[in-house]
Amino acid sequence: MRNFIDLWDFSKDELQSILELAKKLKEQTRKGFWNNWAQNKSLSMIFEKNSTRTRYSFELAMKQLGGETIVTSSRDMQLGRGETLGDTAQVLSRYVDAVMIRTDDHNKIFEMAKYSDVPIINALTDFSHPCQIMADIMTWQEHRGDIEGKKAAWFGDGNNVCTSFIMAAALWKFDFYIATPKGYEADSEVIKWARQKGANIVETSEPQNAAQNADLILTDTFVSMGDENTKNRIEEMMKYQVNEALMKQAKDNALFMHCLPAHRNEEVTDGVIDSVQSVVFDEAENRLHAQKAILCYCLGLGESHE
Repeated sequence: MRNFIDLWDFSKDELQSILELAKKLKEQTRKGFWNNWAQNKSLSMIFEKNSTRTRYSFELAMKQLGGETIVTSSRDMQLGRGETLGDTAQVLSRYVDAVMIRTDDHNKIFEMAKYSDVPIINALTDFSHPCQIMADIMTWQEHRGDIEGKKAAWFGDGNNVCTSFIMAAALWKFDFYIATPKGYEADSEVIKWARQKGANIVETSEPQNAAQNADLILTDTFVSMGDENTKNRIEEMMKYQVNEALMKQAKDNALFMHCLPAHRNEEVTDGVIDSVQSVVFDEAENRLHAQKAILCYCLGLGESHE
């Protein structure tokens, strides 16, 4: 059984093999061909947080593989009335072939995995967002090739997406600069792990320094679901806005990425997100293809286990 919980659970080669499959599946989709590797397979999709890209991309990914999906929120399930995750996992294991969950507490993923007899896929927690970073690395490789030795720079909150990028930096061997206000730093234990793996992780409070000669500029919403004191957060974060002046500090051919949804003219200006350097909609599309390959990995389908 193969779970997909965090990037640091894998080697670079394992993750890259998933991305190579994703690229093949994307090419097939562009040609109008869908295989049926997941025929007679089913995926349970549990949402404890709202979603657009995650729901559409996972549901379509499973259907394009020939499988079925069952979409529920915790409010629709006995989870919302006190049933434990362990009991829920054991029941779902008798019904479906895999479970995707988008939730808050990362420990919920581990609890489900402990009791589940089918693969568990992390579709976002407050700690990490590995599926997004798989799509992002895929997008970089499509536009620029190998990311090893490149400089990526993050601006704003050191959130779950940032955490997974730190893991990716250690695996794909690119430099990762993190510009955050005091009190919003990235997870120190993840940074420690990455540095032990030889990654060059640089933390700074000066956005201009982080952006200098960067190959990739990254940000996310300043206010995530569940965050409090939103007005104060935004005020403290505005120094880290990705705008035209900040992009000029990066390389001329630097790419801009954002996992979306974007709060335009907060964390990023219209001039940047709509520019030729922006690949945000390529990222969004690649969620479909990367997750299709992740499903193949977890379910042992097609080329993922040849």
